[in-house]
Amino acid sequence: MKKSIQHIKPDCTDFRSVARALTVIENDLEGADILLKNLFFSKNVPIIGITGPPGAGKSTLVNELIGSLLTMGHKIAVLAIDPTSPFNFGSLLGDRIRMAPHFNHPDVFIRSLATRGSLGGLSAKTIEMADVLRAAGFDYVLIETVGVGQSEVEIVGLADITLLVLVPESGDEIQNIKSGLMEIADAFIVNKADRPDADLFANNLKKIINQKEGDQIPVIKTVASTGNGINEVIQFILSTSHHKNNRKELLLAEKAYKIIQQKRMADVDKKKLRRAIAKALSDPGFNLYSFVDGYGE
Repeated sequence: MKKSIQHIKPDCTDFRSVARALTVIENDLEGADILLKNLFFSKNVPIIGITGPPGAGKSTLVNELIGSLLTMGHKIAVLAIDPTSPFNFGSLLGDRIRMAPHFNHPDVFIRSLATRGSLGGLSAKTIEMADVLRAAGFDYVLIETVGVGQSEVEIVGLADITLLVLVPESGDEIQNIKSGLMEIADAFIVNKADRPDADLFANNLKKIINQKEGDQIPVIKTVASTGNGINEVIQFILSTSHHKNNRKELLLAEKAYKIIQQKRMADVDKKKLRRAIAKALSDPGFNLYSFVDGYGE
């Protein structure tokens, strides 16, 4: 089995090879390290990160972006990061349901991935699987992440272009933007812009994010459910995706950090940890910090 895994060559013209490579990486099957070390990137494949709070319409936006890119003859891969169920540690797969119109298209590959407990919706596995898709030769890789506030900054370690999706009711998100999200967004998408106060929200957003002289981060209003504004988002992606990325060192350092972190935590199994906690709780003198200090010894 090891030999066959080592010789997997993910190719966007053969979705089975891509799916198999992703499964090997996601499940840490034998030969996964060799597969990763032998990835060959024949072309520059932009990774587009789409993030934002729950209910902002990210999946609908991604669905429309896929449709527009397909009309241009592109091959697209999507990693939809689903919240990990705290009960079975699996992906809820909701995003694949919402992207159903493109699920069987020969030029679209969609894969759901559980967050594995990572607060920002990303894990080292996300990085590795995105690199598999890049090596497979897709034209664009779209990553839709769970939106949970400030921890969305994790996407800076993965995406070449980050789109932060908000809605007119996202008043509280302004505080998060001030707290750090502003630094990671290449463009702000005000979705569901047909709702009341959308213009006011977009204008306030522009004032906040473009305070510094020279900063011109675009704020694009969309109604993803009807396709309004999608062309402007596509034009931004096309005009930006093949430019030199001035954050390359930061991106790679963040990727390396995640991968190193995963390797050093490789022997910590969350399910086993839960069982150990359940057993330790039978001790009336249970202390979490003492438990953690002695765990694994």
